[in-house]
Amino acid sequence: MRRSKAFIPTSKEAPSDATLASHIYLSRAGFISQVASGLYNYMPLAKRVIKKIENIINEEMAKVGAQEVELSFVTPATLWEQSGRIEKFGKELLRFKDRKENLFVLGPTHEEMMVDMVRNRVTSYKQLPLNLYQIKTKFRDEARPRFGLMRGREFIMKDGYSFHTSTEDLDREFDVMEAAYKRILTRLGLDFRVVEADSGAIGGSGSKELMVIADSGEDTIAICSKCEYGANLEAATRSARVMNPDVPEMKFDKVHTPDVKSIEDLSEFLKVDPYYTIKCIAKKLIYEEDSEVILFFIRGCDNLQEVKAVNAAGALDIEDVSEEELQALGLVPGFIGPLEQDKAKHVIDSDLKDAIHMVCGANELDNHYVNVDMSVLGLAYFEDIAEVNEGDVCPHCTGLLSFTKGIEVGHIFKLGTTYSEALKAEYLDENGKAQPFIMGTYGMGVSRLVASVIEQHHDESGCIWTKETAPYMVNVMISNIKDEAQVAMGEELYTKLQDANVEVMLDDRKDRFGFKMKDAELIGFPYTIVVGKELVNGSVQIFKRATKEKTTVNADEIYEKIMELL
Repeated sequence: MRRSKAFIPTSKEAPSDATLASHIYLSRAGFISQVASGLYNYMPLAKRVIKKIENIINEEMAKVGAQEVELSFVTPATLWEQSGRIEKFGKELLRFKDRKENLFVLGPTHEEMMVDMVRNRVTSYKQLPLNLYQIKTKFRDEARPRFGLMRGREFIMKDGYSFHTSTEDLDREFDVMEAAYKRILTRLGLDFRVVEADSGAIGGSGSKELMVIADSGEDTIAICSKCEYGANLEAATRSARVMNPDVPEMKFDKVHTPDVKSIEDLSEFLKVDPYYTIKCIAKKLIYEEDSEVILFFIRGCDNLQEVKAVNAAGALDIEDVSEEELQALGLVPGFIGPLEQDKAKHVIDSDLKDAIHMVCGANELDNHYVNVDMSVLGLAYFEDIAEVNEGDVCPHCTGLLSFTKGIEVGHIFKLGTTYSEALKAEYLDENGKAQPFIMGTYGMGVSRLVASVIEQHHDESGCIWTKETAPYMVNVMISNIKDEAQVAMGEELYTKLQDANVEVMLDDRKDRFGFKMKDAELIGFPYTIVVGKELVNGSVQIFKRATKEKTTVNADEIYEKIMELL
């Protein structure tokens, strides 16, 4: 491609709302242009990057026997009603009616559509297992779209679904797909971690996310210092903690604690470590048709993990609750405890099961119990509802957990029969009996991967594309378009590289050298060959974008040298 003919509208100005490097540089370098909030056009350079990522995905999917399909972008709302997700997705699911008043949705994900296509067409166990996928634009009406391609309302996604006759076969396919996704990210040149995760509104279990490590990531993930364990904070667990040595020496008693409502004040008042205190976090849990207040009890040194809390309560969402609402239930804010608690439903963190020497609210104004033995609660509802802390011990080894930031670019999990049962999608087993498909799902954000590459690979000058993602591998720059020798050399090299199937750009513009060089750095070509004034001495220069290293090469040897580098 000749730069003089290419549509690459570079700019010195970044979008006013751009904070991430990927948003800034992809906009300035002429890869994307914003249409509306969360909506972007992909210009030629971006399309080349997207195609490269899609090709890698297609190659890896072919290796594992997955077959590509394309489902309708518009989905009948009846399918979402059958699955029960039409309300669960809330306002993020864009609904509309056609001229005949039929209700449809724009698909943010395609479980229902894929199951609908397979049911009644795959009827026998002999046709299974089956793995189908698509790469397609999707729409999710985000409340606050931001960060460019990282969190838009419209996005390109690879979503795949597998169908099985047994959980053992699903487990096998799940491992195969995890390995394939890891190969994709490795080929893209990304530093990533596979972490345990919550399945969210889609449902299912065995959930894992593929996180690209980046300081700009929205997700905080816990990783082990010794093994490969990693988990989103929504799903992270830890080994049982060793009892703190500073055990409070008190007998079981009710102690007067005037106006001591916070853990900090309680710890100071009784001279006990927060580890031995129990705090209550009251929340309103939202269900499909109603809501209720639930009390969550955790150690004073911990924080409530709200996704875990929602899952423990079997709810859809969680909200704060006012002191007035608690008082209306007969509760005493600041002094709520788990002993003899009959005013509201409650969940106790599993770390408190059989805990001793604890301090908790006495459910009376200005009073706390001390030296509480939690085993007296017997069959109380214990669940893992606390967020892990840095320094906690890994659940799989003796390593310590630390936090880092990540960008979620992939999510795989085992759906089981959630959708096949809801949509009555069945096959006949060896005995001729109807059975629901056992399913897995495998998503990967293609447009988000474009941004993720730049989040990991950029500097103050612009994009630094990896070998597998670069829109063009080589940029041949003619420094002075009026110099016939430079033009002849540039044209000759451009033609030879094209003949060798190298993706090459020829910068034949009349602009100043400095301007063209800044453009090349902004766009991020892995290699720029500068055909400039040194040509009179028989030399040209190779500029390596990743390191900004400049190498002078004999003009007669430049073709061989650049081919070695590629």
